[in-house]
Amino acid sequence: MAIAHSPASRVSESLATILVTVGVVLLALLTLYLVGFDQGAVSRSGMYLHELMHDGRHLLGLPCH
Repeated sequence: MAIAHSPASRVSESLATILVTVGVVLLALLTLYLVGFDQGAVSRSGMYLHELMHDGRHLLGLPCH
């Protein structure tokens, strides 16, 4: 028994791969912005989140002081 792939399924698989890749890249850029450059402007939920992002900047070696 052989499994045959039609061209339509390859297109949908590649489209799904592209969408997942774009989603991961956007999430990574958002995380990099929040940790590296935000300085608490978006994260106004108290000092806990600000300090967590501050520690993340130190962990990544980004300047923050």
